[in-house]
Amino acid sequence: MSYFDQKVPPKREDRLKAVIAHQDSICGLAKRCEGKGGKSCLIDDGERGFTQGSICLLLPALAMLNTLPDNVVLLHSALGCGSCTHSQNANVRVGSAVRQGKARDGIWLSTALDETDVISGGEPKLEQAIIEADRRYRPATIAIVAGCVPGIIGDDIDGVAQKLQTQVSAKLLPVHCEGFKTKIWATAYDAVYHTIGRNLLEERGVTDPKPEEALAVLREQEREARTVNLMNVSSMGRVDEQELERLLTALGLEVNVFPVFSHPDSFVKATRAALSISTCPTHDDYFLGYLQERFDVPSIIRHMPIGIANTSLWLRDVAAVFGAEEQVERLIAVEEAELREALEEFRPLFQGKRVFISAGEFRALATANLLQEIGFEVVGIRSFHHDEFADEEYGKLAKEAKTDYVVDIANVQPFEEANLLNRLKPDLFLGHANGNMTAAKLGIPTHVIYNTGLAYIGYRGAYEIARRLHRQLKNPAYNRNLAANLWLPYTENWYGAEPFSYLNTRGRAENE
Repeated sequence: MSYFDQKVPPKREDRLKAVIAHQDSICGLAKRCEGKGGKSCLIDDGERGFTQGSICLLLPALAMLNTLPDNVVLLHSALGCGSCTHSQNANVRVGSAVRQGKARDGIWLSTALDETDVISGGEPKLEQAIIEADRRYRPATIAIVAGCVPGIIGDDIDGVAQKLQTQVSAKLLPVHCEGFKTKIWATAYDAVYHTIGRNLLEERGVTDPKPEEALAVLREQEREARTVNLMNVSSMGRVDEQELERLLTALGLEVNVFPVFSHPDSFVKATRAALSISTCPTHDDYFLGYLQERFDVPSIIRHMPIGIANTSLWLRDVAAVFGAEEQVERLIAVEEAELREALEEFRPLFQGKRVFISAGEFRALATANLLQEIGFEVVGIRSFHHDEFADEEYGKLAKEAKTDYVVDIANVQPFEEANLLNRLKPDLFLGHANGNMTAAKLGIPTHVIYNTGLAYIGYRGAYEIARRLHRQLKNPAYNRNLAANLWLPYTENWYGAEPFSYLNTRGRAENE
C-alpha cells in the first residue's frame, strides 16, 4: 500500500530510519558506508540525557504553505503556534514580488484552541472557521494545519474536511503537523507533499489536455517531453531558481518550479513533466517517489547543486536523461573555467582558515564540500539529522579532508555546539540565521547558510558565497566586540567536559 493511501504520512524515524542523536567523524561515517558493501550506512539513533529545545514541524510546513497563491492557511491549534508566520511573511512578500510582479501577504488564521476546546473538542470551532475563511477570502485552497492540541484530543481534521468539502468552494487540504509525533522536523515536508498528492493531483493531471488542433497537441507533447520539475520547498530564493533555470535552459529544457509560489491550479504541470529534479534530497524524496509511482514521472535525487563539483555532477545526471552528454560537458567546461578564475582573488585569505558548519543534513554537507573547494579547512559539521541520502556526501568530504573531524548529529542542541566551538576555535561559523548566536557570542565570525535573498546555488552561488565570506573575514571586529561584551550561560566546568557526555549512541560498537 502506498504511503499516500494513508491519511497521515509516516514519520521519518520509521520511513527512513532517520536519527538525531549521534556523534562520529567524517572519516568514520565514510568508512561505515564503504563497509556496508554499497548499501546505506544506517545507524541506530541515540538519546541525550539532557536536551535543549528545537523547532517544531509547523515552522517548515507553514513556510511552504504560506507561499501558495490563492491559499488560506487555517492553523488548528493554540494561537501561539502560528507565531512563526509573522517572520515568514517577509519571504512571502519578497518571493511573490520577484516571481509574480506584485507583493502579497500570506493569509493565515487560527482556531485559537483554549482550555474549553481541549475538554469538549475543537471540531465545531474548526468547522466554523473553514466556512468563514471560505466566505471571507474565496481562496482556491484552504490548508487545515493540525498542531499538537488536536492530535492529543483526537480532533479528526480529515473527517471535518470531508464533511464540509461540498459546502465550500475552496479545496480543503488537511495537513498533519502534530509536533509531538516525531523528533525529525523534516517530516513537515512530507506532511505538506502528502496533502498535495492526495488532494490536488488525484482529480487533475491524469488525462492530457485535448486541444482541438492536432498541431497544438503535438507541440504540447513536445514541450512536456522537455519539461523538468525543479523542486523547491522554500530553501531557495528566486535568485537561486534563476541560476538553475539558466543552466537547465542552456540544455534545451523547460523548467517548472514546484511547489513554492505555484498556484494550486498549476500543480497539474508536475504530473506531466518528463523528469523531476531534486535540489535537496532531505526535502524532496517523499513526493518524487509519489510522482514516479502515480504518474510515471522519473526523478533524480542525488546531489545538491551547491559548490563546483556538486553542481557539475547535478547537471551531468540531468543531461544523461535527455542524451545531452556532449552539450553538458561544453557547458560545464565554460562555467567551471570562468568560476575558478573569478575565485582566485579570494583564495589567499581563505587558505588555512578553519570553519564549522551547522545546518540541515544535505545543505551542511554540500556547503562543506564547497568550502573545501575554495580553500577552507572544515573542522566540524553539525547536521540536524542523518538518513541514507547523505551516504555519498560523507565519502566526498572524507576524500578531500586534510584531517579527520567531528560530525555531530543533533537537532540543534546549542550546549554541545558551544562546547565544540570553544574547543575547536574555528575562524568561521556558518549556520542558520537564527542559529548563529552561540558562535557570534564566542567571538567567531558568522555567516548565514540560508537566506532566500542571497545566492547559494550553482556556479553563481559558489562565487557569491566566496565573495561574502571574503568580506566577512576581512573585518571580524563585530564578533570580537560581541565576545568582549556578552557571554553565554555555560560554566567553565561544562567547557572542560567531554562535549558528548550526555549522548548515549546505541549500536555504535557493532558497526565499528
